[in-house]
Parts: sequence; C-alpha cells; structure tokens
Amino acid sequence: MKNYKYIGLLLLSIGVASCDVNNELDIIEAEAIPEVALNTNGLDFSTYISVGASFTAGYTDGAMFIAAQENSFPNILAGKFGTEFIQPLMSDNIGGLVYGGTAVQPPRFYFNGAGPARLPATPTTELTTVLSGPFHNFGAPGAKSFHLGVSGYGALNPYFGRMASSPSASVLGDALATNPTFFTLSEIGGNDVLGYALSGGSGVDQTGNFDPSSYGGSDITDPNVFASVFSGMVTALTANGAKGVVANVPYITDLANFTTVPYNPVPLDGATAGAVSGAYAPYNGGIQQALGYLAAVGFISPDDAAAEIAKRTISFSAGQNAVVIVDEDLTDLEALNPAFAGLKQYRHATADDLLLLASSTVIGTTVGGNPQLINGVTVPLADNWVLTPQEQASIMTATDAYNTTIAAVASSNPNIALVDFKGVLTEASTGIQFDGYTMTTSLVTGGLVSLDGVHLTARGYALMANKILAATDAEFGSNFTSATNGLAKAGDYPTNYSAMLR
Repeated sequence: MKNYKYIGLLLLSIGVASCDVNNELDIIEAEAIPEVALNTNGLDFSTYISVGASFTAGYTDGAMFIAAQENSFPNILAGKFGTEFIQPLMSDNIGGLVYGGTAVQPPRFYFNGAGPARLPATPTTELTTVLSGPFHNFGAPGAKSFHLGVSGYGALNPYFGRMASSPSASVLGDALATNPTFFTLSEIGGNDVLGYALSGGSGVDQTGNFDPSSYGGSDITDPNVFASVFSGMVTALTANGAKGVVANVPYITDLANFTTVPYNPVPLDGATAGAVSGAYAPYNGGIQQALGYLAAVGFISPDDAAAEIAKRTISFSAGQNAVVIVDEDLTDLEALNPAFAGLKQYRHATADDLLLLASSTVIGTTVGGNPQLINGVTVPLADNWVLTPQEQASIMTATDAYNTTIAAVASSNPNIALVDFKGVLTEASTGIQFDGYTMTTSLVTGGLVSLDGVHLTARGYALMANKILAATDAEFGSNFTSATNGLAKAGDYPTNYSAMLR
C-alpha cells in the first residue's frame, strides 16, 4: 500500500508541475517581404504591339487556339505592362482551320498517354470570316522575314487574312498603323530556315540569290535579303521614337522535332538481320566495284573511295540498327556512268544525322502492305525525313548570319534591346531553371517544347516573356526582374492542355 501511495503522490506532483508549464509555443512571425514597386524608367507601354510569326502568335501543340493565344508571350508581357492587348482570337480551343466549311488544317495535339495525338474533334474557325480590329498581336504563323512587308499577304497567309485591315494590307503596314510606343520583334529569321529543316533539307539554300520572289516554300533565305528586311523593319518601327526588344534566332535543330527520334530505332533478331544484309549484298558489291573503278581512273583518290565504300555499305546485325537513308550528298554514281545504274545514294544513318519527328510514323511501316518492303530497312528513308550534317551546316550558317545582322542592328539603335533566345535554347538542351522547375527541350517531359516538337508550351512562352523583361531592364533601366510580381511565374502556366478543353 505504501508503494501505491508514493506512486500516487509522485503522479500528483508531476501533474501539478505540468500545470505550471506553458505548453503553447510563441508564434514566430513570418519575415515580411518588402513590396518593390515597378519602375518603368519612363518607358511608354500605352500602345504595345508584337510583330513576328508563330511564336509571337502563341502557336502551340501544332495549332492555334484560344487558350494558347491567351498564354502567348506578348499577351503575358502586356499583362506585366498593364496595357490593352487585342488578339485575333480563334473560335475554339480545338485548333485547326476551316475554309468554306471544310477543314483545311487539323486540330491541336494532345497527349494520349503514349505520345502526341491529334484531338478527335472538328475545327470551327472559318478563314473567310474577317475580324474587326485594331489588333496588337501581329504574329503570322508561317511568315518568313520578307513576307512581313508584302502587300496583300493575307491572300497568301489566311491567318493574317482574318485580321488584315484590307485585302492589300501588309503585316508591317498594319503594325505601324497602330503608332506603337513599344514593340517586340521576335523569331524573325526562324521560318527562313525552319521550312528547309522540316522538309529534311529538300529545299534550296538560296544564299547568293537576292530575289525572294523566286524562292520555294522550303528554301533558306539569303542572309543579305534578311539583313535588308530586318534592318528596314527596325528602322520603320522606331522612326517615331518607339522602343522595343528584338530577339535573335536559336539553332532550330536543338528543338525536339529534330532530337527525339534516334538514328538506330530498328530492332532485329539475328536471322532477320542476316536476311536483310543478304538482300543488300548486290548493292554493296556494286558500290565497291564502282568506287574502285573511279579511284583506278583517278576520278577520286583511293582513300576517298575507301571512305565512301565504308559509308555506303549496308549491313544489319542482331540488336538495334540504324535506319537506311537516301543521302543526296553522296557521289551520284548513276549520273556518272550508265553502267552504275541502280547504285543509289544509300547509307546507314549515323548519330550525326537528325531524323524528323514525323519519321517515327514511317519507320517500320510497309510499302503497299508488302512485308518485304519496310521503310527505313529494306526501303531507305527519303531525304525529306532526315537532316544530314551538310544540311544542318546550311541551317547553322544562315542562322549565324541572321544573328550577326540582328546584333548589329540592335547595337546601333539606342531604342532597341536584344534578347538572346539562341542562348536560352542552347541552355535548355541540358536544362534551364524557371522558378522551381528544370525545363528541357525533350518532347512531352521537358516542359519547354510543345507536342509539335517546335513551338513552346505556355510555360515556355512565360519563360520567353521573362527573358524579354530582363532584356528590357538591362537596356532601358526598368526593374521588372526585381519588382513585386514583375515577372511571370512558372506555376501559373501549364505544359500541356487537357483533351477535354474544347
């Protein structure tokens, strides 16, 4: 009993002692973050306009649609500028275009759990319906640099035709008619090489041809033509004292459209590999004989002949195999000698080749249902599915020339700031930070590039807007980058749109 008594007294004393202890922790006040007011340093954003092509328009997931336009980088900028910004909005969130009731462009892509797929819906935006302006977003998807000053361009580009002030209007003319006080001139030059890239280099490098009226849709614009057009646009836009930001041109081959499909996507077992290699044996033998003959007669050196024989020999093995492609930069043996008929410009792709995203829908399919005719294996991929190193070099050379012009124009005009989008895309190839997110150019998972492999996601356009604001600060002394809510926040913008959004 005594033991219980003492235990009871002990518990009582603990209870009394505990009543004297303050168990409530003092509230720790959160550190107040001081508000930083926006200082525009005298910049006049009262009439802000954007001039450019598809990126400016807000093109995303292979289409134009309302949500993408609302998340375009110019519309994000206008929100930060606190100015009215009117866009030629589409009729739906389906994407695609209709002409006279017939769909002429498909709906947007969505992620179906495996990859990009076209939305199973019917577009409703009628091209023959002309919208009432004035507008502030003069982004014209597909426009090359020299298109922007063409009178009557709406007849060639129906998207601009929907918003043109008249049938004879030009993009630049309508933009200037708004009397802008601030502008962005972005991705000028991108489409001057993009058409060539998306055609697998099937177009012509028009360097040296100063007549753009003679160019095809997939051709590379001559750098001198670009220089004349770009400098003229900047001169016109700043003539009345307007200030603006211009952007240089990234290496478009860094985009997911050109980096997603591997050069060696063909899995074969040993038996199949042996059979396919056997089918190419006559071709390999013919190549050796033809190039050996050309070396013997002095047409090419023995070393060059040996190197080209190695490059053109087609052989498969068990495991992953490189696709077979047509390479028009190889020696055209058939054109040299009728005896070489049938010796086409075939070779295996290498890691230096870039396969277009659309090639993934072709590789491994059969021709006419014939199981012996397999695209990329027994039937070489046509030139339009692949960018060879020589074609990539043409794109990079033109891009570098355009950027030299852009940098020179920007540095010579005190009303112009320059933003380095080329550097941004290069950094994003391995990972670029945006708030708490690491964004890359990888398709679907990277967060920067949309499902078409070329254009940006909404979050990517928000990053683009922030880079423009940072360039504005650096050149004109504003403080968007440090002001409270001066920049777009990554979490406010999606990386993909639901299939339910219509």
